[in-house]
Amino acid sequence: MTQQAIKGILIPVGGAEDKGTDLEKGVIERNRMNFFELGILRQIVNRIGGEKRIEVVTTASSIADEVIENYVHAFEKLGDKNVGHMRIRERKEVDTPEMHERLRKADCVMFSGGNQLRLSSIFGGTTFLEILIDRYHNEHFVIAGTSAGAMAMSRTMIYDGSATTAHLKGEVKITTGLGFMDNVIIDSHFEKRGRFPRLAQAVAANPGAIGIGLSEDTGVIVEKGNQITAIGSGAVYIFDGRNIEYNNIGDADTGKPIAISNLIVHIMTLGNCYNTATRVFEDGVSANV
Repeated sequence: MTQQAIKGILIPVGGAEDKGTDLEKGVIERNRMNFFELGILRQIVNRIGGEKRIEVVTTASSIADEVIENYVHAFEKLGDKNVGHMRIRERKEVDTPEMHERLRKADCVMFSGGNQLRLSSIFGGTTFLEILIDRYHNEHFVIAGTSAGAMAMSRTMIYDGSATTAHLKGEVKITTGLGFMDNVIIDSHFEKRGRFPRLAQAVAANPGAIGIGLSEDTGVIVEKGNQITAIGSGAVYIFDGRNIEYNNIGDADTGKPIAISNLIVHIMTLGNCYNTATRVFEDGVSANV
C-alpha cells in the first residue's frame, strides 16, 4: 500500500508533554492557553473528534499505574473521560480476545514513554500489531506515542546510544520498530538530552531515511503517511541524508569518530510542515493546527 492511501494519523511526541499539572498549582493564563488550546494532548483529542475512546498502552513504562493516572486526569481536563488502560506487561498478554476487541473499538491508541525495546519485543509479530497497522492504513484512526512510544513508531528504531559517545561509530544501537512509518528514524527528548550526534549517526548509517528529532512537549502530526506538521512548544529537527557527499561510517573503526558532509538539517516550530516523500520544507502555518 502506498503512503498516499493511508487514512490514519500518527502523532509522535518528544516526551514531557504538558498534562495540565500547572493548572492545579494555580492558573496562569499562558499555561491555560498552551494546555487547552495549543497543547499536545489537545491536538490528540481534536484529531479523534472529541470524546471518543482512547486506549493508553503503558507497556514501555516501569511505573504504568502512575502514568495512566496522569493521562486520565489530563484527558478529563480536556473533556474526554473515555480513557482505557491497556496494562500489557508480557508478550502473552497481547493477543487475547479482550485486547483485540478493545483495539477494534478504540478511536485512538497512545503509547506511553519508557523503554522502546519493550514495545518492539512485546508487540512485534503479533496479531494485535497487524490489526493496529490495518486500522491506521484504512480508517480515520489515531496512533499517538510519547518518548519511547514515538521512537517505536518507525520501522528503523534507535534503542540505545549515550549523548556523550554518540559521535563514535557503533555507539548508536538500531533495531526494528513497530513499522508505522517507513524511511524515517525518530528520536525524542532531542534538545534536553543532547541527541543531535545520535540521530546524525543513525541517518549516516541509513541515508535514505529522514531523521526526526523531537524536543520535549513537541511533536508532529503525520497525515497521509508523509505530511508532517509541527505541534507543541519546542522545535522539531529534520535530518535529510539524501545529499550526503562524504560519510566514513562504513570505513571507520568501531569506537572512532564518524564524519559526514552535506547533511541537511531543517528546524521546524509550531505550524511548519515537511513532506517526507518530496523532502520539501514549508514555512507556512498549517490550517489544521
